[in-house]
Amino acid sequence: MATIRPHWSYSAITQYLRCPQQYFFQRVLGIPSHSIGTGLALGSAVHAGLAEYHQRLQRKEAIDTEAVLKAFHECWDEKELNETIQYRDGDNREDSIAQGVHLLELYFKEPPPEGIVAVEQRILVPLYNSQGEYLETPLVAITDLITETNEDLTVKEFKTSGRAYSDSEVESSLQPTCYVHAVRETLGRDANVEYTVLVKTKTPKIQRLKTSRYAEDCGRLGDLVQTIQRAVDLGIFYPIENPMNCSTCPYRQPCRERGQSLRPQELVQLQVPQEAMAC
Repeated sequence: MATIRPHWSYSAITQYLRCPQQYFFQRVLGIPSHSIGTGLALGSAVHAGLAEYHQRLQRKEAIDTEAVLKAFHECWDEKELNETIQYRDGDNREDSIAQGVHLLELYFKEPPPEGIVAVEQRILVPLYNSQGEYLETPLVAITDLITETNEDLTVKEFKTSGRAYSDSEVESSLQPTCYVHAVRETLGRDANVEYTVLVKTKTPKIQRLKTSRYAEDCGRLGDLVQTIQRAVDLGIFYPIENPMNCSTCPYRQPCRERGQSLRPQELVQLQVPQEAMAC
C-alpha cells in the first residue's frame, strides 16, 4: 500500500478550527468514522454525478444523463455500504435521493461550462507564510472543475446547501485561497474562483458567486497553517460544543464520555483499536 505523504488540506484546516478534538480523533488517532450526515452524503453523491458530467464534456462525448445519474446512485450506495447515514428530523432516504437527482437535472438545464481544463484534479503544492518562508508540510487541493475562457482561469467549486450563500461567506472562506494558491504554485498564474451552489430549498435553484484571492491572502493562509501546526505539535486539542458541530459528529460518544482533551493512553478505556493509537 502506497504511503501517503503528510499534508494539509482545506478540510483538515477547517476541521481543526471548527473543533480541535474532532480533528484529534480523526486525523491524529485515525479512529474510523462509521456515520455521516445526510448533507455530506448528498453532497458527495451530487459531486460524483457532476464529475461524470464534466468529464464527458471534457472528452467531447455526448451527454448521457443516465450515466451521470448512475454515478450519483453508485456513490450514494457506497456511502450506505460503508457508513450509517444519519437523517435529520423530517429527512428520509427516498426524499434525499430524489432531491439529489432533482439538483443534477436542474444543473443539466444550465449552459454547459466551456474551456474545461481539469475535472477533480488533485494538486500538491508547498505552503509559505507571509514572510515568504516555506512550510515543511505541503497543501493538497482537489478542484471540482477548472476552466479557461478568454485567457481567464477559473476554479469552479460546487456546493449543495439548504440555503443560499452570502457574499461574505464566500469572501471569508479559506477554500478559494487554497485553490488560488495551488494554481499559482502549479501553473504560475492567477485564477478566480466561482461557487456554484445547488440550493436545496422548496423550489431548488442554482446560485453563482465569484471571488478573488491575492498573494497576501496566500501568505496569510500559510501563517494560519503554521499556527495550527504548532498547536498540533503541542497536543492542543479541545472540544468546541455547539449544535452545528455535535449533532452529527461520529465522535460524540467518546467526546462526551471523557469531557476533556484526550491523549492516546487515555483512550484505552474507550476501546480504541491499537492500530489507531499507533498513528
